[in-house]
Amino acid sequence: VRSGEVVALIGENGAGKSTLMKILTGIYQKDDGVIEYFGENIEINGPRDAQAKGISIVHQELNLMQDLTVAENIYIGREPSKGLFLDKAEQNRMAEELLQSLHLDISPKTVVRRLTVAKQQMVEIAKSLSYNNTKVLIMDEPSTALTESEIEDLFTFIRRLKASGVGIVYISHRMNELFEITDRITVMRDGQYVGTVDTDKTSMDEI
Repeated sequence: VRSGEVVALIGENGAGKSTLMKILTGIYQKDDGVIEYFGENIEINGPRDAQAKGISIVHQELNLMQDLTVAENIYIGREPSKGLFLDKAEQNRMAEELLQSLHLDISPKTVVRRLTVAKQQMVEIAKSLSYNNTKVLIMDEPSTALTESEIEDLFTFIRRLKASGVGIVYISHRMNELFEITDRITVMRDGQYVGTVDTDKTSMDEI
């Protein structure tokens, strides 16, 4: 994946897509092979290490706490404090700044369960980007539960991330989406790499 592009990662169920992404995000440890990141061979020792290196994932199942606010979800475990006490005003300010920088019209004080699935997904992505150093964002089936108009909102958001230089790995079974949002398409089958093609130089039949 290159900076500022979207690479689709596709293949049938069981092809190894999610396993590979879990290795890249430190959830699984690799048995063999090499992870090359900005020209260096690296080891990824757990999810926190992946985050520290700038590699984030937004899972298909949303991991938000429905009864907490947007700000509380984004900064859970990293809350700003004033002495011994949580600084809620600062937490809301930080979340507001982050959401505005991503052009998201969401209030940090809104309880998550009141948001649409699409907006919740945007919060999940904002949370991934709140670590300030995200260079690679993996999106696992992000459009599965979205309506057509919500998918368009998601694509607008993805294009903004591209423009800021983030490299995006986009896992999807919806073939028509690939030709709208991706720059390149990589195919896996039975745990093996099959090949990569430029989206604008291929066809549905070839894929």
